[in-house]
Amino acid sequence: MRLGAAAVWLTAGAAKISQIQAFHILVQRYGILPDFLAAPFSALLPFLEIALGLYLGVGLFVRGSALVGTALFAAFLAAQASAWARGISLDCGCFGSIAETTVGPLTMVRDFSLGIPTFVMLIFPARQLSLDRRLFGAKNLFGGR
Repeated sequence: MRLGAAAVWLTAGAAKISQIQAFHILVQRYGILPDFLAAPFSALLPFLEIALGLYLGVGLFVRGSALVGTALFAAFLAAQASAWARGISLDCGCFGSIAETTVGPLTMVRDFSLGIPTFVMLIFPARQLSLDRRLFGAKNLFGGR
């Protein structure tokens, strides 16, 4: 479960880095952030996503990483719902050019589903074979061990 969540974050972040300008334009098109925040947000988000993927992948600060990830998924879903409700037709921007999909109910269901492993790590952090367990003796709360 933890590695699945890590894969989602790593893929999403890596897909945006090579197209950072296009992602910046997309963030502006959502019309949620003020212009002065859109540029730093779009420049930093891919690196934050990659960091979350790496932390979850190696199992370091699992619960904290999952908290940040869950909050991001909630924000992404809210942004998509807002754009869809306002009738704005645009690519969701979730995975760069890997999966170009127009914002709507299907992208929201897909993103909700992809966020489930991150949310599960918030409630039941998987720490089997993790740095949390090795460095801090943190208990594995996922799967009973």
